[in-house]
Amino acid sequence: MIDEQTGEQRRGSFWRELPILLGVAILVAVLVRAFVLQTFYIPSPSMEHTLNIWDRVLVNKLVYDFREPRRGEIIVFKAPADWQSGGDGEDFIKRIIGVPGDRVICCDPQQRLMINGQSLDEPYIYKDAGGNQDPVADEPFDITVPKDRLWVMGDHRSASGDSLEHWQQSQSIEEATIEKESIVGRAFTIFWPVGRASWLPVPEQFDAIPDTAPVE
Repeated sequence: MIDEQTGEQRRGSFWRELPILLGVAILVAVLVRAFVLQTFYIPSPSMEHTLNIWDRVLVNKLVYDFREPRRGEIIVFKAPADWQSGGDGEDFIKRIIGVPGDRVICCDPQQRLMINGQSLDEPYIYKDAGGNQDPVADEPFDITVPKDRLWVMGDHRSASGDSLEHWQQSQSIEEATIEKESIVGRAFTIFWPVGRASWLPVPEQFDAIPDTAPVE
């Protein structure tokens, strides 16, 4: 037989504790968003068709607290002031092509980027409906990535405001690269729309790129 008084006490206890539970849940969600994971949507075609407009990605904000950024990873970062189109503190999303000390050259005889003397096949570069692929760059360049900075490029090269565009505009390697400290995190999965849900791994082609000595 159920003790009605005990049941009423439990119900009363639940309703008293509910605001505390909700508060804890909200606090956990805020902390996760602030320090661990964050969602972003894609507003531009600069990463097509790896990432399409209105795709939503999940970003790991902790990973670079434990290791250095790596070539081939897709990152969200706070854009330098001269990269922004007007919105203060804009977030950009690009692929890391060169890390500190890397020499990045366009192009080899097959019109591929070369990193530290190794040619790089880039199967992720944008193709139009007819199968025509963007050139890896629209003019030759030869740069070395400075200490604590990254050379980043969009997968849709002809529609991306990236390191190459800012190198062409300024011929300044500092203006063309981003600070590692500006990184928000690594985009590691598309979670929406459901039909496009997938991981965002580093393409295996980057495995063949040799490392360089640390930049002093």
